[in-house]
Amino acid sequence: MNVLVFGGGAVGLGLSSCLMVAGWTPDIVARKNTATELKAMGLNRTGLIGDVLFKDVEAFTDIAEIPEKGAYDYILVCTKSNDSENAARTLAEHTDRINANTCLVLCQNGWGNREIFIRYFPENQIYNARVITGFHRHAPNHVEVTVHVQPVNLGSIHHSPATELIPLRDAIRAGGLTSEITDSIDKDIWAKMLFNCSLNPLGAIFDVPYGELKQSEHTRKIMQDIVREIFLVLAASGNRSYWESPDDYYNFLLDTLIPGTARHESSTLQDIRMKKRTEIDALTGAVVGLAERHGVDVPVNRMLYRMIKFMEGRYIQGSF
Repeated sequence: MNVLVFGGGAVGLGLSSCLMVAGWTPDIVARKNTATELKAMGLNRTGLIGDVLFKDVEAFTDIAEIPEKGAYDYILVCTKSNDSENAARTLAEHTDRINANTCLVLCQNGWGNREIFIRYFPENQIYNARVITGFHRHAPNHVEVTVHVQPVNLGSIHHSPATELIPLRDAIRAGGLTSEITDSIDKDIWAKMLFNCSLNPLGAIFDVPYGELKQSEHTRKIMQDIVREIFLVLAASGNRSYWESPDDYYNFLLDTLIPGTARHESSTLQDIRMKKRTEIDALTGAVVGLAERHGVDVPVNRMLYRMIKFMEGRYIQGSF
């Protein structure tokens, strides 16, 4: 398969390593220091699903640098959600690498990435991947798999079943992660939204891993309020969840999800530490935006969003 992984962060390198174990050779577009180290030292994956080192890595800083191989079968978009507009625009400029059969798979956090991409590409070419896997990048060429809570679910909001993703699913499985094709990818995205919005801002504000948030009745109460507000937004906006009630999800979060990810530190916390822009606009910010659009009051989510934006604003010009 002819595959492009667009974005060489933790998720991009983690998924690339799975494809390589499966025998695929993806082209990876990454920032200069990442591409340089990948070419010089290879891709090193360690952790939960096994240690591997791939020496011959096809890494580039620009799509234009990649030798012509025809159109890609799959493009895995692994950039941060705050870079979706730039990613979509950049990919749309390379029509020689994309044809009607190319599947663009958005492997990103948050809500609203698909809406950006359909401004540049036909809706039926846009797919989503729900990734609840802990990837931690220790160095530009080294990614560790720290936790894998649920399968990497793949699907299309536009049509189903997404049988064209079967080879990709099988490659991810061969690479060490469970993966499924689903007819309910919208529910999967909101399941990830519920998870991220309940834990990421709080973990970043208090500088703790997920497990510590469960230990205090005060943070548990905040998480419960977050979940209840998101369910109000889901109902008002016509979106769907797997759970019948906010309490059903809250109990699942406490009893199943947090124990399996107790030591994991959120990407929001990692971004704050590295003085990078977070994805809060596509997470809690998306909840707040939908709430305002549909006349729902979400005071807890709004407060947490503003707190993270304040933290960003201490080091990113224009974020205040």
